[in-house]
Amino acid sequence: MQDDALIAQAQAWLAEDPDPDTREELARLIDAGDHAELADRFGGTLQFGTAGLRGELGAGPMRMNRSVVIRAAAGLAAYLGKNGQDGGLVVIGYDARHKSRDFAEDTAAVMTGAGLRAAVLSRPLPTPVLAFAIRHLGAVAGVEVTASHNPPRDNGYKVYLGDGSQIVPPADAEIAAEIEAVTSLATVPRPAEGWEILDDTVLDAYLARTDAVLAKDSPRTARTVYTAMHGVGKDVLLAAFARAGFPEPVLVAEQAEPDPEFPTVAFPNPEEPGAMDLAFARARATGPDLVIANDPDADRCAAAVKDGTDWRMLRGDEVGALLAAHLVRRGARGTFAESIVSSSLLGRIAEKAGLRHTETLTGFKWIARAEGLRYGYEEALGYCVDPDGVRDKDGVTAALVLTELASVLKEEGRTLLDLLDDLAVEHGLHATDQLSVRVQDLGLIADAMRRLRGRPPTELAGLRVTRAEDLTEGTETLPPTDGLRYTLDGARVIVRPSGTEPKLKCYLEVVIPVASKTDLPRARGKAAELLTRIKRDLSEAAGI
Repeated sequence: MQDDALIAQAQAWLAEDPDPDTREELARLIDAGDHAELADRFGGTLQFGTAGLRGELGAGPMRMNRSVVIRAAAGLAAYLGKNGQDGGLVVIGYDARHKSRDFAEDTAAVMTGAGLRAAVLSRPLPTPVLAFAIRHLGAVAGVEVTASHNPPRDNGYKVYLGDGSQIVPPADAEIAAEIEAVTSLATVPRPAEGWEILDDTVLDAYLARTDAVLAKDSPRTARTVYTAMHGVGKDVLLAAFARAGFPEPVLVAEQAEPDPEFPTVAFPNPEEPGAMDLAFARARATGPDLVIANDPDADRCAAAVKDGTDWRMLRGDEVGALLAAHLVRRGARGTFAESIVSSSLLGRIAEKAGLRHTETLTGFKWIARAEGLRYGYEEALGYCVDPDGVRDKDGVTAALVLTELASVLKEEGRTLLDLLDDLAVEHGLHATDQLSVRVQDLGLIADAMRRLRGRPPTELAGLRVTRAEDLTEGTETLPPTDGLRYTLDGARVIVRPSGTEPKLKCYLEVVIPVASKTDLPRARGKAAELLTRIKRDLSEAAGI
């Protein structure tokens, strides 16, 4: 774009920007003649996809800001109108990140101006409360303003339809087309009032439902340390644990209250190195049975256990298997679903129990749509244990069920690690790992995918690749997606670009037969060696 045209575009954006903060920021860039920064912000538009919107806060169409959110809300309202939802209710929730409340109020104003009814949750609350509220209130759609576990500088905009599930194609493309049709903010009516601010009735109904995820009269003795990771989970989780009769969790005080700067962590994600250090320190001091963490919007649940003399994080796949085994033991019926990048152990557990098992594309927007869903999980710490209440991942109810399981095992003189050993002996050791590469230049991800497609590996870690699938073509059971799947003798690898972060993600699994518990150390050693070698060979093949 020519410099004059770039300045003109920035000035036009500035003229209608409703936010004094981003107006000041953009005016400063224009006055400084910072063409490189302006080009970065005006070189396109933040794309609305199946994850909604997510990006860095700032001025311009390539950033998250009130102008972008107003356009997104107008596009959603137009889509709802064209699909016969005139006058319907749209419920809006938000987390405690910078600008989240502003984005929620802008959305309510746009919906009201479009002739829809809008209701905003009472305060920053976990995403699963919003997902619950959609169905509980009979809404036609819902919006959650959150960037989940992204860095502090980000925010996002997640859209649900009336079934309580996140949008999937073709709805995302149809909403994106309506957003694109918004030529100017002046064409978007935004009254100053007219929407409802909900009281705690919806939250109370959500909390009442959490009781149902536990077995009647199950033991409630496990003691926990809990971190909210500077997010919005604390009050709701503590209330749920109190209702259930569990011992009150010991809080990681430094991370207990919402703080959009996330001062104690580099990334507010329990999976990231160092994020759980404070929780582990608290556990060493208090000796609980379990450490539990939510991510900032509390739709994910992480867990750590005492392993030898110290604490270690359980992988998402380990928690997924533990919850599945517990639900099977409790007599759960229905479909057990997981994303294709999650461990194949779930399928073995379901098959042994005579339950239907299905794999979906990555993300709960797909898992929640599994027919007859009873339990769903994805390896990225997402678990759905109450699909009739919340058709999305829910870090609060998952924490309840996991703590119930820890209590049951505690009464038997056993631990979560003992149950994992049992599952390995029964079904084989399923060891998973991930090769994740964060990039500044998204072109590097495209280059890696192109390289793998051009020259797919024939073996990894000495294991023959028996099947190589390009998932852009879809399969008999999966719609098309940008990913590659390699089936090996005793292993599986999936490579895909992240849908929410500038990362290339490679998901690895090896399965080692186990004859008895005494065979577990050998099996774990062999699995660790294979995973290390697969990572090395895959990195070389992808050029990353």
